[in-house]
Amino acid sequence: MIVCCGEALIDMLPLNGGTGFLPCPGGSPYNTAIAISRLGTPVGFLGRLSTDFFGELLVNRLIENKVETGLIVRSGENSTLAFVQLEPGKEPRYVFYTEGTADRSLRLADLPITLPEKTSSILFGSIAMTMEPVASAIESLVFREHARGTSGPVISVDPNIRPFMIGNREAYLKRFEGWVAVADIVKISEADFAFIYPGATTETAMEQLLCLGPRVVVTTLGAAGAMALFRQDDGGIIRVYVPVVDLPVVDTIGAGDTFHGALLSWLEREGKLSRTALASLTEEELVEALFFANKAASLVCSKQGANPPTRAEVEALKFGNHGG
Repeated sequence: MIVCCGEALIDMLPLNGGTGFLPCPGGSPYNTAIAISRLGTPVGFLGRLSTDFFGELLVNRLIENKVETGLIVRSGENSTLAFVQLEPGKEPRYVFYTEGTADRSLRLADLPITLPEKTSSILFGSIAMTMEPVASAIESLVFREHARGTSGPVISVDPNIRPFMIGNREAYLKRFEGWVAVADIVKISEADFAFIYPGATTETAMEQLLCLGPRVVVTTLGAAGAMALFRQDDGGIIRVYVPVVDLPVVDTIGAGDTFHGALLSWLEREGKLSRTALASLTEEELVEALFFANKAASLVCSKQGANPPTRAEVEALKFGNHGG
């Protein structure tokens, strides 16, 4: 089972040119959990969710999508709201209302003493890691599980950076590099790199992260596809690039989350989601994983909002001359 940790919030999506808003369940790790489950891989969500009616909406959608909810703590704080502005050809813009909300209030005491025995991977990141006490709680969990060595789960991080949520850039970067150092997989976007290592080329920035310790760094390049650097035990680096599928784009909400979830789902299905097995990943397997993740991301972009595809939809989509 893959355990997704972090925020679960309500995306207020614009209606009628922005004069009204439609509440939709969201949040990066939350969306990723939905995506993983729809792709047929066991997944659970770890976080703190409100008992208000928005919290009920969030929990019910997890249940409807067969995401395990046993690691969720319920509380009386309000749910986080994120108002979204969409403009053609631009990244979505957000305004977050997070003060004193449930998902940012996850504490050390809320963490399970041990994760379920079947846990193969922990996924974390996004705005949860810019707020306290949730950032420290998740960080503690990740460091604890990393310390278990090869018997611990694969750790995968997606910073999904929202610069306006970060008060002190230097402090955040120091902390971020600490997460990368204990991660096995880093999924990151070009927009994230523009904040973390401004002025560096994408590949140079990826190499810099790879030197910190992860096994693989995967970067989504928007309409240009995705690339990955894989560190071999002998010090060599495998470099791969995969284009996107040419589908009409309605919006890009949930694209990165779906990509991340699809990547982990593929690894789990192929028996590669352990620290030992991940180390044996071949170039051909890495290409296949990226093709699968790109197809899933392209499909979510062809729909409104974060509505991840099923495994059947992904497998039915042909990828140019590559096939399924």
